[in-house]
Amino acid sequence: MKPSRIFDILPYQLEKYPQEIAVAAKVNGAYKGYSTEYFINEAQAISKGLIASGIKHSDKVALISWNCPQWLFADFGIQHLGAVSVPMYPTITEKDYAYILNDAEVKTVFVQNQDLYDKVSAALKSLELDIPIYSFDKLDGVKHIDELKALGESISDDEVQTFKDKVSADDLMTLIYTSGTTGEPKGVMISHNNILADAYSIEPIIPLDKDSRSLSFLPLCHVFARSMASIYMLKGTSIYYAESMETIGENLKEVKPHFFVTVPRLLEKVYDKIYARGADLDGIKQKLFYWAVDLGLQYEPYGANGFWYEFKLKIARKLIFSKWKAALGGNLHTISSGSAALQPRLARVFSAAGITICEG
Repeated sequence: MKPSRIFDILPYQLEKYPQEIAVAAKVNGAYKGYSTEYFINEAQAISKGLIASGIKHSDKVALISWNCPQWLFADFGIQHLGAVSVPMYPTITEKDYAYILNDAEVKTVFVQNQDLYDKVSAALKSLELDIPIYSFDKLDGVKHIDELKALGESISDDEVQTFKDKVSADDLMTLIYTSGTTGEPKGVMISHNNILADAYSIEPIIPLDKDSRSLSFLPLCHVFARSMASIYMLKGTSIYYAESMETIGENLKEVKPHFFVTVPRLLEKVYDKIYARGADLDGIKQKLFYWAVDLGLQYEPYGANGFWYEFKLKIARKLIFSKWKAALGGNLHTISSGSAALQPRLARVFSAAGITICEG
């Protein structure tokens, strides 16, 4: 049966296509992968810890971290209980943290590192609230997530299952707060079914499978990346997290992904970088480069430009565009762009290069 709640995706993946690398991130300079089974066990351990600490159905739990596997482990651990995750950007101000923590009536907070711990603890102090904060990184004087898991060692799998059984598809799954540009931030109420309906409508048309890899760098606290994570897991696609926005080029070459989601501004930067390399060429190589780009800017899908254009495009792909694909890891065949309108010229030239761009 298809999952009806987001956390059902994990046992679904384990049954259909168990992954040796369900999700991965850099640890000490090298990618470390976590299997589907590890993911399930980690989320279960976090659920037990949350139960032992008193978290109940509908309680709010904040997630404040840069993208990492632990973000997903905690999110699924929260979901098992019918509790509500409140993801926040790591870049917002202490004042914003204070507002959202108070408005959402958060009962527990997960943070990634020392900087975020300092900001959140100061925000809680300003509110005169004393709620537990657990860190993903090991920090002096701060409760680590392992302490929460240890707290739950007396909780049985059956107790967690009792919580799971009470969660419905229409239950509130997450509160995602707006930026506050039109007044105070507002918590957008999203159910399991909201994201799954989106995922099921898109999943059949995304060319990914259990042998595919994705590179993820858009923030998980935004619904675009969050929904895509669900789609990746439904397809059995491995999720690799980029180290940062600055290392995407390097991470593309390491991961060799087949797919990623992005925003138009980043695609502009990729295009500008490739174009700048073309300008450094000389003689016939430079002429061929500019010829291929001009050809790409005329691209129409489904062979609409006719046989002669397709013949020239085949040559351009072999001589020039193949190098573009190599620079992006060599396997990339699809990019989804969202959050703002994509310039048609970018869609044309990347598609001409054999990398389909679709609007998210």
